[in-house]
Parts: sequence; structure tokens; C-alpha cells
Amino acid sequence: MIQQLSPTEPRPVDTRHETTRVRFRHRYRTGTAPAGRQSHRARWADAAKGVCIILVVLWHVVVKDYLQIDWHVGVPVPGLWGTLGEQFLPLRMPLFFTISGVFAANAAQRPWRVVARGRIAGFLYLYAVWLLIHTAILAAVPQLPTDRATTARGLLEQLTITPSNLWYLYALALYFTIAKATRRVHRALVLVPAAALSAIAAAGLLATPGNRAGLYQNLFFFLAGLYLRSRIERWTATASPGRLVVTAGAYVLALAAMAAAGAQQWFGVWTLVSVLAVIFGITAAARLAHWSALSEPLARLGRITLPIYVIHMPVLALLHRLLLVGVSGLDRSAQGLIVLGYPILLTGSVIGLSLAVHRGLLAVRAGWLFALPGPRRAGASG
Repeated sequence: MIQQLSPTEPRPVDTRHETTRVRFRHRYRTGTAPAGRQSHRARWADAAKGVCIILVVLWHVVVKDYLQIDWHVGVPVPGLWGTLGEQFLPLRMPLFFTISGVFAANAAQRPWRVVARGRIAGFLYLYAVWLLIHTAILAAVPQLPTDRATTARGLLEQLTITPSNLWYLYALALYFTIAKATRRVHRALVLVPAAALSAIAAAGLLATPGNRAGLYQNLFFFLAGLYLRSRIERWTATASPGRLVVTAGAYVLALAAMAAAGAQQWFGVWTLVSVLAVIFGITAAARLAHWSALSEPLARLGRITLPIYVIHMPVLALLHRLLLVGVSGLDRSAQGLIVLGYPILLTGSVIGLSLAVHRGLLAVRAGWLFALPGPRRAGASG
């Protein structure tokens, strides 16, 4: 199975402050759209991000904690959770990167000095800082099945050529560099090679140690979001219930056909299924935006994905160390009471604790952990 992990999304910011800080909150520039339309656009994208970060944490909870527990309940519930999580692999990160590309469309047009500091250096800084933090904390939980550097050479490799579990930040820095460097090249000459790279990596035709698979596969989706922003916005503005049914059906049928044929590593199949997944995800998010009772909480979560992304793995590691032996040692009846809802409860706990840690760090003036230090600006970090 292709490794996927997870993340947070950058958003365009006020151009007056772009050189001073990396931000993860999307704002439309004044006068670009009516207020109601702005709200809908921001809500569908933020709600999609909120769902995606939940899926990211849930997947890590399932594969790194839940499936490591010695369940003796007599029913295949743990395996069902694993199978369910796999169905979202073509959706989660491709959709995240597509939205990132949509929000990057304006930023990529700014001068090199602005992009280099506000985006490229900003994401590399966050990646390096949190890589060191992860390395230190994960060393205390060696039983957690996740990528980690155990030697100085391994750490250097993760800093440079083989990104760690934090590869999303590394990828954004690289993708912004590529987008900026190719801004004058015809989009087809960029998208086609990116799609080919995605298909080659997914087919296992290219060495992908660590998290390089995700790095290679998702450039296409970032660039697609960047180049096709206007079409995506028109699509979301006209998304109908019927279109949602059709796109959902196409995604489900593609998943079923891929699984039945064992075609996960056939050239181009995974990329095609991911494209269908993204189309479904965008359509579903656009429809979800009409239900404010659900979309507003998800959108609020989608606006604070950075702290969840960078903090959740250490939190999960510490909880795994605390819970593994105790839950494995429960008797059959006690495990039967929690086996179905355990991933949901732990996912909620990990997200809640990650946000609590974030608030605590901001309270002790550790905001430098979430943004490249520079001239101070008004507003809290996203």
C-alpha cells in the first residue's frame, strides 16, 4: 500500500505581510467577490480540510495504535477499520494538495523574494523544527510503527532527500519552488510530466523510500489546483445533489474495480482513481457548505490544521505508550465494549490534545514553532 500521511493547508494572505510570516488562514482579497460568495468559497474548502485532517489522524490512530493492540474479541472489527481507512487513501492527500494549489494561485505570482521567504523558507523552517521535535519524542516510544531517524545520518537524510512523517511541509516548499519556476511555461508541459511522475511512483517503478511516494504522487494535484482554480470554483458554485451522487458512484466503482483486479500498481490506475476521488471530495465539500450546522464546525477545524498536523503524531505516540499494554490486557467482554468506537474516541482525543498543546505553546510565547520568525504582525497564527 502506498504510504500517505498528512496535513494542513496554506492559504493566500494579505500581500502587505506576505514576507513576514507563513499563514494557514485563507482570505480573499478585498473586492474580489461578494461577501456571501466569499463565505461559501472559504467554507467548502475549509470544511474539506477539516474532514481531511480528521481522516489523517484517524488513519494514523488505526494503523499505528489500534491495529497494534492484541484484540481478542472474536469478531473482525479491527480489520474492518483498517479496510475502511484504506478506501480514503486516494482521497485524503490528493484533495489536501488540490486545495493547497487553489490557495497558492495568487501567491505563486508574487516576486521570488516574497515566495522564497513567505512560502518556501517558511515551510522548510517548520519542517526542520518539527522534525527535531518528532525525532526526540518518538525516540521515547520505539514501539510505535512510524518513520523516525535513529542516527545522525538518518536525520540528515530526512532533512534533505527522504522526508519524514512531516513530508507535507517539505512537499509544499518543493511544490511552491516548482510552481514559481515554471510559471511562464505552458501548463500542459508541467501537468503532463507531473501526472506521469505520479503514475510512475504509484506503480512502484521508482524507488520511494520513506515518504517519497507521497512527494512524487501529489505534485500533480497541487499543480492542478493551482492551474485549474477558476474551473474548480465554478464547479463548486454549481455542485448539485445529482452531481454528488454521480461522483460518489464513480469513486466507489473505481475503488471496487481496482481492488477486484488487484490493479493498485497498474500504471496510471492509482492516479486516475485519485482524480475521481478529488472530484468527489470537492463536490461533497461544496454540498456540505450548504449545511452550516455541520460545515461551520468542520471549517473552523480546517482553519487550524497546522497545529494538528505537526503535534498529533507525538501525542499519539505518548498515548500509544500509555494505552497499548492496558487495552491489550483487557478481557474479552471489556474489549468488546470498546473495540468498535475506540478509533473514534482516540482520534477525538488526539485532535483535542493537539489543539490544547497548541494553545499552551502560544500562551508561553512559543509561536515561533508555528511560523517563521520575523517582524511581528497583527493577528494570531492559524
